[in-house]
Amino acid sequence: MPLLGTSASQNTKSFLAVAPSTIELLVVAGGGTGGSGPGSGGGGAGGYRSFNSQSVSSATNYNVTVGAGGASPYFSAGGKGNNSNFSNISATGGGGGGNSNLFDFLGGAGGSGGGHGYNQPNSSSAGAGGAGNQGGYSPVEGYAGGRGEPNGGTSGGGGGAGGVGHLSGGPGVQNSITGSSLFYAGGGGGTIGYSGGSGIGGAGGGDNQGGGAGAQNTGSGGGGSRGGSGSSTNGGLGASGVAIIAYQNTFKPLTVGPGLTYDEPTRSGYYVYRFTAGTGNVSWA
Repeated sequence: MPLLGTSASQNTKSFLAVAPSTIELLVVAGGGTGGSGPGSGGGGAGGYRSFNSQSVSSATNYNVTVGAGGASPYFSAGGKGNNSNFSNISATGGGGGGNSNLFDFLGGAGGSGGGHGYNQPNSSSAGAGGAGNQGGYSPVEGYAGGRGEPNGGTSGGGGGAGGVGHLSGGPGVQNSITGSSLFYAGGGGGTIGYSGGSGIGGAGGGDNQGGGAGAQNTGSGGGGSRGGSGSSTNGGLGASGVAIIAYQNTFKPLTVGPGLTYDEPTRSGYYVYRFTAGTGNVSWA
């Protein structure tokens, strides 16, 4: 007999529910911050790693960490984003954007690289942005930052998960793991006012303006600064990353331990868990 108030089909489904053997998985690291100070490069997007069928076990606790975006320094190269992971699957934080200072104009390496700053002390030269795919993964987690343009006083955009940065940020990548097609991991734009890459990366600052921030929980880079004083010198903040798990709802729901902030987007026929901050363990025990 079924339990009181429970249909036979509901009772059977609850009794038979087991852990999934595979899941869909998306892991995106925190984006790099745009360079701070006039003529700074855009921040690189956090590394992007997507799996349609990742093996899991009911007997294992899996650590999940969501990387924050890069810090915002004063009058220097942008801060690198922080790594995200699901167990041993890691994505590398995005590289910070370069500054116009002689010692900081190179974009930082990362999941995607930061854009090269306008090299004001040595304006006859320009250089490539920071290298992408710092984790050495295949397929690559991201691309290099853009080249600065000294003659026009324009810095490079940060690299994105979908391509190299140029003056605008490198493109992000669309993913439908939540049930909605969304962009992740776009590079931050370079000055003057160049747009961020789809993802959505922060736009570069226009005249006497700081850079725009990357869209939160996309791992996108912040825009480079064009400003000259005060807060207008700040590079745009890199966006925090995200980790997302999805699998058919005929299996057991996930148990989420303390330390993680998450929500559950609606996708027909699926459990979806989107982790937006923190670190902690999850399991199907």
